[in-house]
Amino acid sequence: MQENLNEEVKQAEVETEEEVVEENCEGCEADTTEAKACEDETEEAAEETEESEETSEDEKEGKGFFGKKKDKKVAALEEKVAELEDRTKRQMAEFENFRKRTEKEKSMMFETGAKSVIEKILPVIDNFERGLAAIEPDNKDSFYDGMVMIHKQMLAELEKIGVTPIEAVGKEFDPNFHNAVMQVESDEFESGIVAQELQKGYMYRENVVRYSMVAVVQ
Repeated sequence: MQENLNEEVKQAEVETEEEVVEENCEGCEADTTEAKACEDETEEAAEETEESEETSEDEKEGKGFFGKKKDKKVAALEEKVAELEDRTKRQMAEFENFRKRTEKEKSMMFETGAKSVIEKILPVIDNFERGLAAIEPDNKDSFYDGMVMIHKQMLAELEKIGVTPIEAVGKEFDPNFHNAVMQVESDEFESGIVAQELQKGYMYRENVVRYSMVAVVQ
């Protein structure tokens, strides 16, 4: 009887130990599963972080590449604009020089043509003046007065276009305006002064068309 009771107690202890072991095993298995799950989550988070960092680096690299490319393109465009501006300025300067040179040449051609015409008209005026001077004072009638008026009109029209006579008599001899053809003695003028005008000289604007032919006091 006592033996049976002891066996039942031992059997009960064995069963209790087995239950504790099973519970411990189940707890261990649960802890292991949780740990593994936690470890898996940690690994996944680490992988996601690495992928995110790689993506950020790729994006930065991409942005840096396109940024550099854009900067180079802008610099090239700015250089092209500067080159075109410089070329335009040069062309404008060349055109301005061409315009001034053309105007100068045109003015010179006009003056040359005007001088040529004036030189042909001056002998006519000389003859006109000689004819008027040859008329005696007693024969100066209305016809003479009309010729004097025409002569004055001719000189006025020539003066309007810039043709003016050169002053000679009583002026100091100036080779820039006078052409001395003879020397004379004079009680009226000092030496080096023009005493007589043999042919009237004329200027067109600032240029001499015909030098005055004069006689200068010795």
